Amino acid sequence: MKSPMGRPFGLKRSWHVFFFSWFCVCLCACKEDAPFILSIDPRIGMSGDILTIEGSGFGAAQHESYITIAGIPPPGSSYLTWQDDRITVRIPALGGFGLVYVHRDGKKSNPLLFSNQAAMPELVQNQVFGVAPQINWVKPESGSIGALISIQGSGFGASREKSGVFFTWNAVPSPTAPEVMQEPELVEVFEMEFGYEFWSDREIRLRIPDGAVSGNILVRTPRGSSKPFFFTITGRPGTKTFKEKRSYTIAYTVDIQIQEAKAPNTLYLWIPRPLSSASQRNITLLSRNRDPFAEHYQGTTLFQLTDMAANTSARLSLSYLVDVYTLETSLNSRSLRQTGDSPIPSVYTLPSALIPSDNPEVVAVAKAIIGRERNPYEKARTLYEWLISELQWTPLHNSVLDALAYKQADAYAGTLLFCALARAVAIPAIPVAGLLINRARMSSRHYWAEFWIEGFGWIPVDPCLGAGAAPEDFNLHPEPGLYYFGNLDNQRITFSRGQEVLSQMDPRGRITVRNRDYALQNLWEEAIGGIESYSSLWSDITITGMYVQ
Repeated sequence: MKSPMGRPFGLKRSWHVFFFSWFCVCLCACKEDAPFILSIDPRIGMSGDILTIEGSGFGAAQHESYITIAGIPPPGSSYLTWQDDRITVRIPALGGFGLVYVHRDGKKSNPLLFSNQAAMPELVQNQVFGVAPQINWVKPESGSIGALISIQGSGFGASREKSGVFFTWNAVPSPTAPEVMQEPELVEVFEMEFGYEFWSDREIRLRIPDGAVSGNILVRTPRGSSKPFFFTITGRPGTKTFKEKRSYTIAYTVDIQIQEAKAPNTLYLWIPRPLSSASQRNITLLSRNRDPFAEHYQGTTLFQLTDMAANTSARLSLSYLVDVYTLETSLNSRSLRQTGDSPIPSVYTLPSALIPSDNPEVVAVAKAIIGRERNPYEKARTLYEWLISELQWTPLHNSVLDALAYKQADAYAGTLLFCALARAVAIPAIPVAGLLINRARMSSRHYWAEFWIEGFGWIPVDPCLGAGAAPEDFNLHPEPGLYYFGNLDNQRITFSRGQEVLSQMDPRGRITVRNRDYALQNLWEEAIGGIESYSSLWSDITITGMYVQ
């Protein structure tokens, strides 16, 4: 039988079936997810051992798919089995430790860390006191972010001074960067998280820092670094992803003009420096024209000018290199633990002159916004959504209480209002100060916040950008309201987290405070002795270079 068009019915039907089948296959292929690694076993092994990778989306057969361990693809003969949810492969020769990925059809899985047992330290039975530090035990052998642990060994030094403890930290490599074997980077224990509780030559008690992942711990002292010791991060209710590194070079100056003065006299200047954090790293001093009086002093570099004569001038100039990463978080709020021994909740929920969280109106509004919500993450989200929807974001320089009363705020007042509302309902929160950098590489002062979730760490919040109030020529995320709760772009440089409360060098000194600047600190200048009249000019921070990985 033929159709009216003269073609057999069977042929027409077969063509339709073929086209429909082809379309379905293409549609399914387009919707295929990237492979996902659930676990690897062993996490610590040696070359020649069999590595088992379990997860999903690996493909029913290997075909052109492959894995990499620390950037090294095993030869084809090393693969023993390949199934959609399970791969077994013999571990190739490699260095100390690195990330495991599954590659399929141009897509790359999430990474998990593998450590080479040959590079791990051996337990020491008869302790030998050497020059370099040595880790014998870490107790417990696993813990969550903010948990207290003890490192026992030798050679740590009687006090910390310039020493530190470092945990493994990892960023997602750029897709355009060559895949080569490299050791994961490290993140140091932070003072602002009350990281160091006790330090002696044989024991260090500390808290696991924000941004740490399972991997090796190192103790570094002026006498050298310890061998790595493997440690597992547990209890995480979600993930933090650091990616899209940008490197900035910045320069700034302070010009001093002395009008009237007689000896003896001293002028102190607390100049902020870029702050090291989990997402802002590798702070490198490129140049400065004077040696400081005190280096790394509570987030600043302290300079001292002595016996300045009348009608003279001085200039301080600094230049730094800073690496900044985009930070994205994903968290299951239902799996949060409400218990922990970190001092952060008790300290960063206290009211202050900057954050009036005990003000009755602030408390009443905060409680009304969250209603019956008890989950800290959801409480923070509710406060954020209220701020970006209810406030008018303007350049007007309101106080925190005026911003609440008149529903108008700039980034500074809005950030402090978020912190006040959060602290009023027992959510630890801190303001963050720094710069935004636009497409023309021009910088502008900016403020945002972070709140603390026990067992997970700090989570960023930018209410001003979340409301879409971005500077001119700034690359704002296309969905700012969703993005700027929990995520942070790499178009900023941080100079302070929380307020740095500095002490005067002399109680009789005359101090200068710079409000709403690129760092939150209570002291910027202090004149002591015979300085009767002077002026200071703090330059804007200039972006002298930018490199995108």
